[in-house]
Amino acid sequence: MKRMNIMRIKKIMRSCGAFLLAGLVLATAAPLRAEASSLPYQSYNYTYREDIVYTPAPYEPLKTVSGQDLTLDGEPIGPFVSPQDLCKSPTGDIYIADTGNNRIVVVDSTVSHVRRIITTFDNNGTEDAFKQPYGVAVSETNQLYVADSQNHRVVVLNEDGTLARIVENPQAEVLDAGFVFVPLKVSVDYADRVYCIAQNMFEGIMVFETNGEFTGFFGTISVDISLWEKFWRKIATKEERSNSQLFIPTEFTGIDIDPDGFVYASNIDANGLQGVRRLNPRGEDVIKKGVSGNLGGDLQIDGTTDYAGPSQFTDVVYRENGIYSCLDRRRGRIFTYDHEGNLLYIFGGMGSQSGTFQMPVAVENIGSDMVVLDANNANITFFKETEYGRLINQAVGLRYDGDEAEAVALWQRVLELDENNELANTGIGKAYLTAGDYEQAMKYLKLGMARDYYSVAYKRYRNDMLTQNANLFLTVIIVLVIAWVVWRQVSKRKGITLFKKKQKVRRGGGLNA
Repeated sequence: MKRMNIMRIKKIMRSCGAFLLAGLVLATAAPLRAEASSLPYQSYNYTYREDIVYTPAPYEPLKTVSGQDLTLDGEPIGPFVSPQDLCKSPTGDIYIADTGNNRIVVVDSTVSHVRRIITTFDNNGTEDAFKQPYGVAVSETNQLYVADSQNHRVVVLNEDGTLARIVENPQAEVLDAGFVFVPLKVSVDYADRVYCIAQNMFEGIMVFETNGEFTGFFGTISVDISLWEKFWRKIATKEERSNSQLFIPTEFTGIDIDPDGFVYASNIDANGLQGVRRLNPRGEDVIKKGVSGNLGGDLQIDGTTDYAGPSQFTDVVYRENGIYSCLDRRRGRIFTYDHEGNLLYIFGGMGSQSGTFQMPVAVENIGSDMVVLDANNANITFFKETEYGRLINQAVGLRYDGDEAEAVALWQRVLELDENNELANTGIGKAYLTAGDYEQAMKYLKLGMARDYYSVAYKRYRNDMLTQNANLFLTVIIVLVIAWVVWRQVSKRKGITLFKKKQKVRRGGGLNA
């Protein structure tokens, strides 16, 4: 079986040869559309040693849509005003929280046709309206959840627009007496539990059951204080303590839930090392941080480059096959990671051109496209994947499903487009490792700087060498032993000695043995 897997990979590699050659010819004749020179931003990644390397663009802007571009029944709906959130429904429609206009705009997946606009709803016989709806989410049953921030409630509407229930005025001993519920972001899981990020709520994500009952906090981020800081706060004066930094948990900024019920939540991390978490049903962070241990976007590089300072993730979207993307509001970039915490690619930026933003607030994926909502520009930008992005997405998906061999051809093509891609080398190396070709695995894993996997391949290669040559070693030892025994027997019979005693000569003459 191992031999068949190795032959399968080698066959794939040989078949890639002609494909790669053709790709080189095409690349020479027609440069990629995702070249940095043709886009308003540069795409890059980080090496194992945290050096910046520029890459082909994984996504390029497709179109930008604003409220002025949309009509309903032939009438323009007017511009968006400070929109703060968007989400997609199971049917593919996009819901936009048009916060400044106190409305929810529902459009099709291409944002070319307005389905409906929700401004009011019937609340037990009374016409009710939104007041600065900040966040939106749609459940698997197509129920709409609206974080109606200035009305201090979460409104739940059925698919036909009728009121299902209202979540408001949470009561619990853990809440301060003067607590004011201001929901900002909302999401819902397969059991219709509501997860809500509230303003000035540092204890964690608020969780509500289906009946609207507040059941507690979820995924609280603890803050570590050094021993020196603890000691200083004990000896410092009241004025010094009031002027010092407050050691309070980090506030969450965005939320999304994957099909398995795990909660992906973005947050502002002061250290810039972890801007996103994957929370299990117990609220524990189980996210993998990859080889670099960095899930915070851009690395801080002594404040000497344009990329200095930690990123500030304002939203997160789970896509598929363990892939998720985070939106950096500081530089307008989208950082995408795989299920192992490896940084796949970076694109986007701040500016006034198509594909850049003034104040990005929400990110979503619609099919193979990525969509970003800009509050200041009051528009939505669509990004379509390039060949480079598609190859990485597909290869990561195959690896996520455990089909490393099928991903080899895709990783080879990625290396043609980006010869410095460590993830591609690692992917090929892992395929050889799975197939049992440890020598080739070591070659690619070394290029991919995958030390852990390289160690595994080296140990297995060493053990294979010992196993394969064990018979030879044993045969040599046995032959040597037999030769020694035969020699001893022959030497005894013929009186042959290997070592002769030296004769000593005395000064008086005469020889003595």
